[in-house]
Amino acid sequence: MEKGFYGEYGGQFVAETLMPALNELEYCFEKIEKNKQFNGKLSHYLCSYAGRPTPVYYAENISSKYKLSLYLKREDLLHTGAHKINNTIGQALMALEMGKKRIIAETGAGQHGVATATACALFNLECEIYMGKTDALRQKVNVEKMKMLGAKVNIVDKGSMTLKDAVSSCLKDWVANVDNTHYLLGSALGPHPFPRIVGHFQSVIGREARDFFEEKKALPSAVVACVGGGSNAIGIFKGFLDTNTELIGVEAGGLSNATGAHAMRFGAGKRGIFQGTHSYVIQKENGQISPVHSISAGLDYPGVGPEHSYLFDTGRVDYDYCRDGDAVFAFYELTHLEGIIPALESSHALGYVLKNCEKFREKTVLVNLSGRGDKDLDIIREYNGGSLV
Repeated sequence: MEKGFYGEYGGQFVAETLMPALNELEYCFEKIEKNKQFNGKLSHYLCSYAGRPTPVYYAENISSKYKLSLYLKREDLLHTGAHKINNTIGQALMALEMGKKRIIAETGAGQHGVATATACALFNLECEIYMGKTDALRQKVNVEKMKMLGAKVNIVDKGSMTLKDAVSSCLKDWVANVDNTHYLLGSALGPHPFPRIVGHFQSVIGREARDFFEEKKALPSAVVACVGGGSNAIGIFKGFLDTNTELIGVEAGGLSNATGAHAMRFGAGKRGIFQGTHSYVIQKENGQISPVHSISAGLDYPGVGPEHSYLFDTGRVDYDYCRDGDAVFAFYELTHLEGIIPALESSHALGYVLKNCEKFREKTVLVNLSGRGDKDLDIIREYNGGSLV
C-alpha cells in the first residue's frame, strides 16, 4: 500500500469537507497502530468483553461426508454474533482518542449496526445507525437490538433501500456533522484510511488462525471466506498472504448471471469510483450503479474493498461465487451435521466448498464462519415458503 492505494485501487474520492476528518483519522491511526497502551486496551476488551480468541473447530461430520478436512474459524462465537465487534471496539477507542462523542454507522445485515451500538453503549457514545428499508424489514430482530442498545436507527427509503443507500446516507451525515462525529465504517472499503483501518482491526482473525495451524505444523490447503465489502475475508486472508495456501473469496451469485440478479463484482463488475474509493463496481454502460441481489443482506453491495481488487488483479486471491440455493443448502448442512447455525453470509463460503467438494477432496480447508444465523431465520422461512424445516 502506498499513499492510500493498493496498486491503482483506493484513494479519497470524497467531498472536500471530509478531507480534514480523513486526515485526522489517518493521523490518529498511525499514532495508535503500534502504540502499546492503545493495543493493550484493545486487547483487554477483545478478550474479556468480546470473547477472543475464537476457536478453530474441526467439522468432523461434514468432513466425513464430503471426504475433506473442514475447519471453521468460529467468529460466530463472539459477543454480538459476528466478526464485526473486532472493528467496532477498535474504532470506538479511536473516536475517544480523537474526542469524538457521536458515532454514525451503516449496516446491511444488521450485525455491524448491532456491534456499533454495543461498542457505543460500552463507551458511552451517542450512536445513530443508517439501514436500508429493505434490509430493516428482513432483519427486524437486529433493528430491535440496536434500539435496545440505545442507538437511533434511521431507515433509508431511497434507491434500492439496501446497504449502498445506507452508506450514502452516512456520508451525507458525516459531511454535515464532521466536527463532532466519527463515521464508524463497517467494512474494508470507502475512502482511505478506512480500508487500512478495518483490515488492521480484522487481521486478528488471520493471526489466530495462522497460529492454530502452525502449532499443527501444517497450513491449510485453502482458506475460504465470503466477500461483501470484504472485512471478514481480508481479516483472515492477512494471516496467509505470505504462504502458498490458496485463498478464495466467495461473492454472492444470487439467482443467476442476469443483471440485477447477483452481486458478483469480479464476475460482472468494472473498475470505477464508488462511495469514496476506486475499485471494482457493478455498473451500467453509462457508469450508473446497477441493481444487485443476494439472499444475504450483508452481501448485496455493488462495490468491494480496494485491497480485494488489488488481490484479484495480482492473482493472489481467487474470487468465485455461490448461488442463493447453494448457500441455503450449506446453511442446513452445517445446522444438521454439526449443530451450528451459520449466517447466510458465511453460508456462501461453505456453500462454495460443498458445491466444489471434488476440488478439495482429501485436502484441508479453513472456512471463516464470520457470523451466526439466528438473524437470518425469517429470510430462510420466506425462502422456504413459510417454513424453517
